[in-house]
Amino acid sequence: MKPFKSTLLFVTLCFPYFQIALAIGEGDRFSGHWAMKQVPVQTQWATAVSPDNVLPEYPRPQMVRSQWQNLNGLWEYAITHWDAGMPDKFDGEILVPFAIESALSGVQKQLLPTQRLWYRRHIRKPDTHGGKRVLLHFGAVDWRAAVFLNGKLLGRHMGGYQHFSFDITASLQEGDNELVVTVLDPSNLGPNPCGKQSLRPRKILYTAVSGIWQTVWLETVPPTYITDLYSTPDIDAHCLNLRVNTSDTTGVTVDVTAYAGAVVAGHTQGRAGRMLDLGVPFTRLWSPANPFLYHMTIRLLKDGHVIDSVNSYFGMRKIKVQPDSSGMPRLFLNNKYTFHLGVLDQGYWPEGLYTAPTDAALLYDIVAIKNMGFNTIRKHVKLEPDRWYYYADSLGMLVWQDMVPCADADYYATSQFEQENAENLRQLHHFPSIVMWILFNEGWGKYNQQTLTEWMKQSDPSRIINGHSGENLDEYSDTPVRDRWISSDVADVHYYPGPYIAPALPGKARVLGEWGGVRVPTPGHQWAPATSWGYIQVTADRFAQRYAYMMERLKKYEQQGLSGAIYTQPYDVESEENGFMTYDRKVVKIKPEEMRKVNQILTHQTAGR
Repeated sequence: MKPFKSTLLFVTLCFPYFQIALAIGEGDRFSGHWAMKQVPVQTQWATAVSPDNVLPEYPRPQMVRSQWQNLNGLWEYAITHWDAGMPDKFDGEILVPFAIESALSGVQKQLLPTQRLWYRRHIRKPDTHGGKRVLLHFGAVDWRAAVFLNGKLLGRHMGGYQHFSFDITASLQEGDNELVVTVLDPSNLGPNPCGKQSLRPRKILYTAVSGIWQTVWLETVPPTYITDLYSTPDIDAHCLNLRVNTSDTTGVTVDVTAYAGAVVAGHTQGRAGRMLDLGVPFTRLWSPANPFLYHMTIRLLKDGHVIDSVNSYFGMRKIKVQPDSSGMPRLFLNNKYTFHLGVLDQGYWPEGLYTAPTDAALLYDIVAIKNMGFNTIRKHVKLEPDRWYYYADSLGMLVWQDMVPCADADYYATSQFEQENAENLRQLHHFPSIVMWILFNEGWGKYNQQTLTEWMKQSDPSRIINGHSGENLDEYSDTPVRDRWISSDVADVHYYPGPYIAPALPGKARVLGEWGGVRVPTPGHQWAPATSWGYIQVTADRFAQRYAYMMERLKKYEQQGLSGAIYTQPYDVESEENGFMTYDRKVVKIKPEEMRKVNQILTHQTAGR
């Protein structure tokens, strides 16, 4: 069966001001010998990747400027001992931003905890007349990075999933500038949140990812500029709570205008760094059925003149646990009960591992899942680039976002886990599609669950907080049922193949955080045929029938009080073959129209009930 065709409507869904011409800089002269390494299976998008065409899209759709330069492409790389200095000679070329372990990097080597990874390239100094500043942005580098420009340390960052930036203006020189990045990554053997990465991939653990894996880019900004946005919709008050942070607040005013299409929908002014109320009368609500997004222009004024401006967007929605007409706690979207029918998305690709080969590939998965009749994606123990969440916002996909667990819970790991969680919540707060934060999964690295759950609820009261997805219901568990989801908004169990229902607890919505896992072997589209597995197995001609039967049982649990269910999973991942699609996304194992029809018994009949 052929894969879904991503509609041009969605490819061009970006607002007009997101269509920005890429500013190409004069960089290094490379050999041009780059080639993707071999992989057992390959997606259709991998062949579109080349050193001159590497994720060229603007990486930050929620805060857009026009003056930028993409640094994706060929860099030099070297691997040394972990305590070595910068090498005199580099080993070869690597295609950024694909992790060194990936085929698309052109290297495909495992980075060990005893090793250090080096990157090097040259950049030209942008125009800085009039006091302009130059910012160097990293989408994500896994895990501990140090960045140098012309031999000077710009700074360090620890965290494999968070954005970080440096003002490099003072370190730039005329002509060529040498940019060096060095990375340490213990993968699953250190204190770092690593999710399902493993130096020994097997079963539910996948190939480790090291180094730069999201877009690297330069941005030229005015002397005083907007640094970031923090917005929260309030549909009951018909307003958006918005804070605009700036590099300097002295004598500056923030001016914000919201648009519904070409029509002005709201306007406000105020001080930078303070919470503003942007009134949005006659609010159009965001939902999976109608994912309406408002455009937003934010200007920074000084002495009556515009000194900086960015373009953004927002969605007006509310997520809450509320009692339904019979008094059962349910998940309510925009004050209406909506069943969350979703899939468990690992965010892995055969050629790019953590990094989709192209933007069209990134979009494809969400379109495919939507076409199957699902309204929810649980992003499992991984964060995605901002463009993924933008597409979820644009397409109307509810997102349950996991925090990324550490392999252990010692003192250093817990400290890093908490630091990265705080950064995750700030980084992703803007996206309306994210309706639930998941703190722990199946006990991985679990500690201080009640304290951390309550911290998360205080940090972001605008979303559902799931303190522990997949708590053990075994009769030998020493944790009383009333304490398993203490302070959490939901009671969440996992059950394979399932379905099943969590126990009824006062004030908590009941969800099935993982279920399914049906394997359908697909020869010719397998990563590792000899070790492939699933929780149960059926033949291709029986899969649709088995799925329909499982969904009928799920509907009965919904009638008993279940509010959401996450099926494992949309596509196979390495040796785990329990997807609706193969890992290469070339075979869909159930006709999407059949799946959509079956899924409607939950998504259509329960919406707004």
